[in-house]
Amino acid sequence: MTMDFFSNLGIFFQTILQLIDNPMTILLLLGASFLGIIFGALPGLTATLGVALLTTLTYSMDLETALIALISMYVGAVYGGSYPSILINIPGTAAAAATALDGYPMAQRGEGGRALGLTTTASFIGTVVGMLALIAFAPLIADAALQFTSYEFFLLAFFGIIISGTLTSSDLVYKGWIAGLIGLALSCIGRDQLQFYPRFTFDLSQLDGGIEVVPVLIGAFAVPQIIRSMRDRLTLGKPQPIKRILPEFKTIRKNFKHIIRSSMIGVGIGAVPGVGEDIAGWVSYGTTKNSHPKPENFGKGEPAGIIASETANNSCIGGALIPLVTLGIPGSPPAVMLLGALMLHGLNPGPMVVINRPTFLYELCAIMVLASLAMWLNGMFLAKHVIKVLRVPATVFLPIVTVLSVIGSYALGLNIFNLYLMIPVGIAAYLLGEMDYPISPLVIGVILGPMADENLRRALMVGEGDLTGFFERPVSLLLIAAIVLTICSQIPAWKRLSSRLIARFLKRSEGEQK
Repeated sequence: MTMDFFSNLGIFFQTILQLIDNPMTILLLLGASFLGIIFGALPGLTATLGVALLTTLTYSMDLETALIALISMYVGAVYGGSYPSILINIPGTAAAAATALDGYPMAQRGEGGRALGLTTTASFIGTVVGMLALIAFAPLIADAALQFTSYEFFLLAFFGIIISGTLTSSDLVYKGWIAGLIGLALSCIGRDQLQFYPRFTFDLSQLDGGIEVVPVLIGAFAVPQIIRSMRDRLTLGKPQPIKRILPEFKTIRKNFKHIIRSSMIGVGIGAVPGVGEDIAGWVSYGTTKNSHPKPENFGKGEPAGIIASETANNSCIGGALIPLVTLGIPGSPPAVMLLGALMLHGLNPGPMVVINRPTFLYELCAIMVLASLAMWLNGMFLAKHVIKVLRVPATVFLPIVTVLSVIGSYALGLNIFNLYLMIPVGIAAYLLGEMDYPISPLVIGVILGPMADENLRRALMVGEGDLTGFFERPVSLLLIAAIVLTICSQIPAWKRLSSRLIARFLKRSEGEQK
């Protein structure tokens, strides 16, 4: 049973006190956050890649220590992308792309330090708001999810793949669906969980246990990034000089309404599986610009612009953890890596986590608060030194990333076969990316595939092959309707029909008013 609010609040503060009482924990928080800022600051090294590589170093750690390192890396990397965006007009991560629009003009007129101070404070506030949303909404969703049966779990996993493919496709939406279905097919390799029958193993004993998640994750995200960086040979300009960094509480207070709205946008977008922080930053930036009394100032160094984008992409972290913790569905690419790390440490997020480990959610929130505080401290006191890393050529970091990727895949069970798996997956992911196929749905398909496969087979076994069970439960019908509407909404004929119906309805409403 779910514990009452005050008991959970006590666990939350008790966890914080226990963590800060250990000097090694404080060093780990600051160190992992600092490393995350570097990963975010260097173009080509993303938050997803940082969490992926750090995951390979947490095998020997207990779950709490691993979470401290991974969450700190996650928070720091999302924030770190603002450094090159502001100082050299090259976003370190996709999440910080909107920050460059107003951050770089501020740096050009000598306000780089002011811009970094605002982004640091906005990122801290956004992360804390995301944590509060996680505390508020996750228990409600988890309690509702406990009523799910095999029918609902299959439909939920399938919906997660479909919606992530829909929202992450930069080209034709069916490419996202194809990528998700490829991941779903890869997850079926190995012996099935119910009858232990080998499927698509090609008589290779190494495939009997299925495809390991970590080599797929590293291959899908790290290898394409390494190839692109080597191909493009990205050179960085000279960073703009910065002065003393101080948080401008007057400006923060003036833009408080934008902060609250951007935080809610970030949480909402983060909770949608597979979308991520970059979309949250752009949506928040556009919304703030449209509602601002002087929208013409945006793109010329408007502080509200960088506050909006940085608040949203950091609050998106808490939003992305809501479906991860409650349903086992990651809300962003870095959350995909975090899910893989939790599974490696024997914790399967989902509805049963509130029963198997009732205090997990509040421990996670406590770590998020401390990670955001470590990010703020690093940002305030180490910014002038962190930007020196931008002068290091990418050719120095790429070999290190390559070696860590190889070691990380091999370290999982000391299995050389994982390297044979990582490389072709990475090459395939690179080729798919060049054809504008999004990679996140593929990885989500690999992770959610076993959940979809096992629950579909169990539902069919219980119903003796009868499919009517999918249409006899309200939640199941709701999920089916969501899947059908998501697919239909991308069909051109459906779009035209919807536009006509809406136009006809508006025209009739105007006629009645006259």
